[in-house]
Amino acid sequence: MKKPRWVIEKEQARRAAAAETVWLFGLHAVRDALENPRREKLRLIVTRNAADKLSEAIAASGMTPEMADPRKFTAPLDPGSVHQGAALEVKPLDWGTLADLALRDGPGAPRLVMLDRVTDPHNVGAILRSAEVFGARAVIAPRHHAAPETGALAKTASGALERQPYLRVRNLAEAIIEVQAMGYVVLGLAGEAEASIESVLEGRRDRPVALVLGAEGPGLRPRTREVADALVRIDAASGFGSLNVSNAAAVALYAARG
Repeated sequence: MKKPRWVIEKEQARRAAAAETVWLFGLHAVRDALENPRREKLRLIVTRNAADKLSEAIAASGMTPEMADPRKFTAPLDPGSVHQGAALEVKPLDWGTLADLALRDGPGAPRLVMLDRVTDPHNVGAILRSAEVFGARAVIAPRHHAAPETGALAKTASGALERQPYLRVRNLAEAIIEVQAMGYVVLGLAGEAEASIESVLEGRRDRPVALVLGAEGPGLRPRTREVADALVRIDAASGFGSLNVSNAAAVALYAARG
């Protein structure tokens, strides 16, 4: 019996995911990945200088590094990558399910960050850093039209990628509805919104809260706006200027702290 097309496509996607690897680069990102027991590590390429700086992390990881000439660094990185003589091939981290992350224990009232078509890895890396600082349970993004786990994202995250869950889901609107069923108040950030984050959360700071941020320019998609519990703004001193999405995430997390 011939398999349906959707079954074949699902199997192909599963095989592709199993074969996927990521090259991390830069001393900080590589050190944190080497020290992360959750991270499956495949291949380490370092210069002599980088090996000396990473000696403790390399020893702890049990890996045998490949030594490279700094003038002919052999890792398959983009030419503009500032690798500092260190590159590590890894498997993407497995953070489990949305429910695993949204319901996990942690300090304070649960907070999530959800990203709607935020594709710049530098923005997502910075958001992961802010999410870690403010104790968010996870950063959630769709599988498509979102920044994947890459070396550039890891370098910008400055180690947060190894500790701060970054989960990509099939459909963001469905994920919003799922966390609402878990008791989350879902707030979509929109510059034209009439209510501020603080006013909407007054008397409800002990509730789980998910903050949804859209791409710079187009903002939140209509379906995202439709399923959110409320649209909110970040209060500003004037009507001019705006924050980029990573700065907005940091300010919103501070404003929504439990």
